[in-house]
Amino acid sequence: MPVKPISRRHMLRGVVGGASVALAIPALEAMTVGTARAAPLPPIFGVFYWANGLPWHAGHGAEQAGQPDYWTPASTGSGYAGTQLLAPIMPFQPTLVTGLTPHTDVPPSPPAAPGQEDGHMRGFMVALTGDRIRPEGFDHPSHTLTALRPSLDQYVAKHEQFYGAQPALYNSLVLGASTARFHNYGHWNDISYNGPDSLNATILDPQQLYNMLFTSAADPAALGRRASLLDAVKDDAKSLAGKLGSKDKQRLAAHLENLDSIQKRLQFIGAACAAPAAPGATDDQLAKTGIMAELLGVALACGMTRAFSFMLDSPASTHVYSNVGANNDMHSTCHAGSWQNVYDITNYHMQCLAEFLGKLEAHVDPNGDSLLDRSLVFGVSEYGEGFKHGVAEMPCLMLGGCNGHIKRGVHVRDPGGNYSKAHVTMLRAVGIDTPTFGFNGGETSEDFGDILA
Repeated sequence: MPVKPISRRHMLRGVVGGASVALAIPALEAMTVGTARAAPLPPIFGVFYWANGLPWHAGHGAEQAGQPDYWTPASTGSGYAGTQLLAPIMPFQPTLVTGLTPHTDVPPSPPAAPGQEDGHMRGFMVALTGDRIRPEGFDHPSHTLTALRPSLDQYVAKHEQFYGAQPALYNSLVLGASTARFHNYGHWNDISYNGPDSLNATILDPQQLYNMLFTSAADPAALGRRASLLDAVKDDAKSLAGKLGSKDKQRLAAHLENLDSIQKRLQFIGAACAAPAAPGATDDQLAKTGIMAELLGVALACGMTRAFSFMLDSPASTHVYSNVGANNDMHSTCHAGSWQNVYDITNYHMQCLAEFLGKLEAHVDPNGDSLLDRSLVFGVSEYGEGFKHGVAEMPCLMLGGCNGHIKRGVHVRDPGGNYSKAHVTMLRAVGIDTPTFGFNGGETSEDFGDILA
């Protein structure tokens, strides 16, 4: 028999203890039956980060010459032919910009502390924040540094135009895979910045992520009851407001605003979010990436969040990739000039990225859109190459369709181009008004028009 379509805003309603309960439900096929295609769900923004750049070649500088460039496609525009290093992710129609470099100023030393041009730090900060390292407190010998502003994942997640009136349970999820560290402090542990000296701790354990996402939100009915109780409290508080003085009214209004935010989150996550099977433990980086991506995919599909970062390995990674024949840690492997090992590791990085993207693509909503269709995943590393810490030819991938706002499968070549042009492009794609982006010499109002749809 024909199925009568139901509204995408349909709520399950009932009464608990004399109070009405309205419980959100997930997207259903019945919401689109017999109707025109529904509007797409809101966009998702994420960062996928890998350490130590790319295998070096002449584009990185005279000292790095002598090796082939297996990253940069020979042609530009749409339908470009993929290269050897891009091969693992080509099924996902990657859009990329090549040739980019930092345009921020490097403070002269003296009076500033020397070493701020070091690619490990300068390249990372420009790629992830659009700004240089904070000069105050920088110390190159001990590799002590911090950012001047939030990283792009946090800039997007906390921007009023991203979530708007549809808050999520988590503004963002900060995830990773490798536990190896160059240093066990500060910048070398995490890539997600709130601002100076404020890093977000990376969740590296799949079980920890599973518990956070699915054990506290396993009873949607209970969440609905909590939301209805907030309604009762708010109604009582509103009646109380008429009996209060002006200062108390302001305090009460601020309290009600906070309750309203909590209620919205509870109702949003009240949509039944079926927990997947509990994850297993593994030391295999590819397998762990897949497990974390699967858990993230469920959280994204349920609306728990729309922003994330994933740190495959940490800055200046000392992860040992013995699985591809590199028996020394990656940071040392780069500085030893072991190009073939670095190539093999980077190829493995791209296999991990492909595994990650595949998990997002596997989640499809009733419109036929996958999470990857909704997403803009920013693929980035800390500099161009690790042999000499070169910041020329820094990698920049834009993966997914961002609800049709990003053209997929496009190569733009911009030798010496300002990295923040990519930031402007991505921010505009996710719906954030961006007159300019970039700081301290890296400011730009330009975007890559060949990429924006």
